[in-house]
Formats: sequence, structure tokens, C-alpha cells
Amino acid sequence: MKDLSIIIPFFNEAESLPELHSWIVEVMEKEGYDYEIILADDGSTDASWEVARSIAEQNPRVRGISFRRNYGKSAALYEGFAAAEGAIVVTMDADLQDSPEEIPEMVRMIREEGYDIVSGWKQKRKDNALTKNLPSKLYNWAARKVTGIKLHDMNCGLKAYRNEVVKNIEVYGEMHRYIPYLAKNAGFTKIGEKPVKHQKRKFGKSKFGIERFFNGMLDLQSLWFLSTFGKKPMHFFGTAGIFTFLVGGILAIWIIVEKLVRQAHGLKFRAVTDQPLFYLALLAVVIGVLFFLAGFIGEMVARSAPERNTYNIKEKI
Repeated sequence: MKDLSIIIPFFNEAESLPELHSWIVEVMEKEGYDYEIILADDGSTDASWEVARSIAEQNPRVRGISFRRNYGKSAALYEGFAAAEGAIVVTMDADLQDSPEEIPEMVRMIREEGYDIVSGWKQKRKDNALTKNLPSKLYNWAARKVTGIKLHDMNCGLKAYRNEVVKNIEVYGEMHRYIPYLAKNAGFTKIGEKPVKHQKRKFGKSKFGIERFFNGMLDLQSLWFLSTFGKKPMHFFGTAGIFTFLVGGILAIWIIVEKLVRQAHGLKFRAVTDQPLFYLALLAVVIGVLFFLAGFIGEMVARSAPERNTYNIKEKI
């Protein structure tokens, strides 16, 4: 097994790739690693794949994967993880904003300090403060609260993993932002952080806008729900359904009983059907039933899923 696999997902980075390749090679040769570089082209529309092909022809340590269209960074990382042969797998962006000189220390932290994952932390970002820095701080604060992982920069592209980590997680959609959380849910809990230098973009422009902040929040909610209730949906929907049903039922009974009591004592009363609260109570009862049915259907789907008994086994003797 090789010492190191470096996975570089890219989209329209033809100008950056040659310089990044030379930079990585310089660091790898200085450290004496047995390494490979995997270039994952996410459907570039410029000359990026031709540049990657040329680099691979010159350097036998370079391999490449090219998609027919743009699927997203998660897809590129997924294929890169599947192809990686190194004991330690490093991911980095192709825009020259991540420095390969950070890799040796991240490798050391995994080898000597026993981390499963070491994530980069761009303490001093070179991005626009309004469109990148502030949304990033809000996003990372929310991610820390939800995931319980104390990382300052969960979305940093520069990360190092043990090989078994990337072979035991599935990255899909836009879940590349939450790989540490996916790894934690798979049982890899020793997650560290290293401050890294962040360079200004040298060529082209960023492929991500402010919309990724909102998408990231939605993905975080989805991931939290799936990791918590994915195999036991009745625990969520059933609980919500029973609570809503009971609240609606108790309100409806209280309204009816109150009307009957007042009527029996000759007091002024309102007809049950004249009270808006009665209809709200009925609505709560119906919603409660629907919640319960949703949980029941979700439970049937979960029990029928082929991966219902898929577990991460650490070791057998």
C-alpha cells in the first residue's frame, strides 16, 4: 500500500493544475513519500481534462477520473475515495488556495497522534468578508452545535484521513461539507484540526456563491435527521404524532365537556361547532394520525432496505 493518496477534485481549473502538480511533487519528493495523485474532473468545460491527461502522461504517479458532466464535488470525492490506494488519503482543492506544504504535518498527526481525520482550519481567510467569511462563520457555528464536532472550519477542502475512513463512508449530494460528521456516525471519532495557510485565488473565480450557505444548512438538517432517525423513523414521527393527537383530542374533549356542563347548569354556552378552537383541535388530531402513518410507512421502508443491518466492524478475532 502506498503511503499517501492525494485526491484533487476540480472544475474548470486548467490554469491552476500544472502549478499545483509541481508544488505537490516538490513537497512529496522532499518528504520521501510513496504517493499517488488522483485528479477528479467534475465535468469541466474548459481544457482542464486535457491538462490533467498531459500531467498524467508525464508523471506515472498521477491518475485521473473524468465525468461526462458536472455532478458536484461530492461525486468527485466519492470516486476518488474508491480509487485511493494510500494508507492516508488527503483531499485538497485545485485552485491553489490550499498549500501542499501543510500535508506532512497532517500525516504526522494521523501516524503519531492517532487521529482518524485531520481537518484544515483557514484561520485567516483570503476571501471576501461579506460573501465568504461571515457566512462561513455562521455555518460552522451551526455545524458545531448540531454535530457536536468542535471544528472551526468543517468545510475546508484540505483534509487528511486514514484509508479505512474513506472506505467506510458514502459521500453523496453535497455532503462533502460534512465528511467529519459522516465519519463520526461511522464510528471514527478521533477528529483533529490543524491551522493552515489560505492563499488568494490566483486564476479564475470561485465556483461557489452565497447560495451554498443556505444549501449547507438544509443539508445539515437532513444529515442530522437521517443519522438520528434514519433506521428508526417511528421514534420521530410516532412521538410527534402521539403528542399532536393527544393535544388535539384533549382540547376537543375539554370543549365538549365544558359545553355540556354549562348547558346542564343553565348557563350561557356556545355551540361546539361555533368555536374555532374545536376545529383546531380536530386538525391536530388529523395531523397526529398523519404523523403516525408517516412513521409507520418510514419504518416499513427502513426494515425493507438492504442496508438495514450494515454496520462498521472494527475488528474480528
